[in-house]
Amino acid sequence: MASTDILVSPHGAQMTNMFLMDRNSSVLEFFPKGWLKLAGVGQQVYHWIASWSGMKHQGAWRDTEGDPCPYPDDGRRCMSFYKNGRIGYNSTYFAEWASRVLNEVKMRKSEEATRGNIVPTKCACS
Repeated sequence: MASTDILVSPHGAQMTNMFLMDRNSSVLEFFPKGWLKLAGVGQQVYHWIASWSGMKHQGAWRDTEGDPCPYPDDGRRCMSFYKNGRIGYNSTYFAEWASRVLNEVKMRKSEEATRGNIVPTKCACS
């Protein structure tokens, strides 16, 4: 993880490894359908970790398409249903979002390199 420049991942516990990444790294996070409505403040945790660690949380993509929940839409059972759902039903939109965000990261890093504002990439823990 120390040499990871950009982390692209669905929201989940695996993202806790981002604390091993260097400052000035970037994070792209995506969520299944229904997550925005039901997950509450917990969906912001990796945004906060990135910010506190000096990384850039470049964006969160929320899938608007997917299977409908068979339970009442405001019930907690829908949270489990959506959590286990497929992400990326609209692959065209997802690809466009990821491409745009990755280009933004590339431009930011190029500008920082031009100005000489590059943060050292050695892990402080080694």
